[in-house]
Amino acid sequence: MAVTDIDTPAPALTTVRELRASGHVQREIRDEIRNNLLTALRAGDDPWDGIVGFDDTVVPQVERALIAGHDIVMLGERGQGKTRLLRTLAGLLDEWTPVIDGSELDEHPYSPILPASIRRAAELGDELPIAWRHRSERYREKLATPDTSVADLVGDIDPMKVAQGRSLGDPETIAFGLIPRSHRGIIAINELPDLAERIQVSMLNVMEERDIQVRGYSLRLPLDVLVTASANPEDYTNRGRIITPLKDRFGAEIRTHYPLELDDEIDVIEQEADLVATVPTYLIEVLARFTRYAREHPSIDQRSGVSARFSIAGAETVAAAALHRSAVAGEEFAVARPVDLQSVVEVLRGKVEFESGEEGREMEVLDYLLRKSVADTVRAHLGGVDMRPLVTALEAGEEVLTGDRVPASDVLTALGDDAAVAAVLDDVAQRLDVTDDAERASAAELALEGLYLARRIGKDTDEYGRTAYLVERPDDEDDDD
Repeated sequence: MAVTDIDTPAPALTTVRELRASGHVQREIRDEIRNNLLTALRAGDDPWDGIVGFDDTVVPQVERALIAGHDIVMLGERGQGKTRLLRTLAGLLDEWTPVIDGSELDEHPYSPILPASIRRAAELGDELPIAWRHRSERYREKLATPDTSVADLVGDIDPMKVAQGRSLGDPETIAFGLIPRSHRGIIAINELPDLAERIQVSMLNVMEERDIQVRGYSLRLPLDVLVTASANPEDYTNRGRIITPLKDRFGAEIRTHYPLELDDEIDVIEQEADLVATVPTYLIEVLARFTRYAREHPSIDQRSGVSARFSIAGAETVAAAALHRSAVAGEEFAVARPVDLQSVVEVLRGKVEFESGEEGREMEVLDYLLRKSVADTVRAHLGGVDMRPLVTALEAGEEVLTGDRVPASDVLTALGDDAAVAAVLDDVAQRLDVTDDAERASAAELALEGLYLARRIGKDTDEYGRTAYLVERPDDEDDDD
């Protein structure tokens, strides 16, 4: 369930008197998260909705850090789900929490911290009005950029408040930054090393003493905030670094990783990709294998990593190619076929970094890895299927033409109605769990591609993007006179 979902309506309580009468007990943010996490674990509930592949590695470390009440920095290559994991932390907050109505920092009605709120609480007593904040409003996120200022994160003097007649020494002239505004909540700073070192220094008091300092003001705010951050290990040398005193203040430094298992890689793609057409699972598997091979190939810079967005964007590109074909060719159903995989190489080339000295070989390397991924998928699903009737049909008949404008019906028609071929296609369809003709054509094309990669048939591609599977026969020799 999404953090933004509202399970129950906000309580109807409107004053501190009513809040006290309800038996409400104030909890600090770390106690709140710890208790809710332990409650979920004891009940056997999974508090990490949508997090795939971290069950036995990253998640236990995060849980221990939260139970200990530690601030957390997540270290990992791009596209490993660091931000996604941090966003799920909001699900461990109480669904609704009371705040002083009109408070700038969402202070708890029992514990005002701003001078104005303290005065209001003293004047109104139990009639102090309260409002309710949903947990989704208590998570704030900041992408660190080199131009981020101390004012953005901590705060600065508000000239408008000074212009209204307040003196420069008045703490109420401060315009608070994002960290104080996350009081009683969670603040996540993505790409932390991109912050200039002097900006990181401004966070030291927040992380240790839980207060802020703004231009020498003698203002101490007992902030109640959980500070989290993400960073790529490469950033320490390429763009910046986390200063040592700030690293020391994070109670937990947790390393993330790419999915360790192929099934987890497939689950990530299926969960995250926004597909505009049907992409059969075996093609998703091809993309998952493609991504994993890219992470291991020596020609690709492994320090920058190959993001999960690589395979997600690949699946979306394949789906778009299928929808495009269905519109052009007048197909009723848009189903991706292996011929659509070639569009992935062309589109995703810029999403991976190659080692120096590999200039000009990018397409060659990616084409090779894609072919290898298809071959592995064919072996995994179609190993043991007797493909000889398909080869025989191509030897005896015409070529099978496919392409980004060739409809599925033409592919099936080109294979003919031979009983032996039909039996092979039935076996292939059963193994790949397909039923309708559009998916059957895609499965048949996968079988043909497997035969081509095994060098049992040939394949020609013309300048119009059409691909013909055929059996290459030597030219007949001239008869001797």
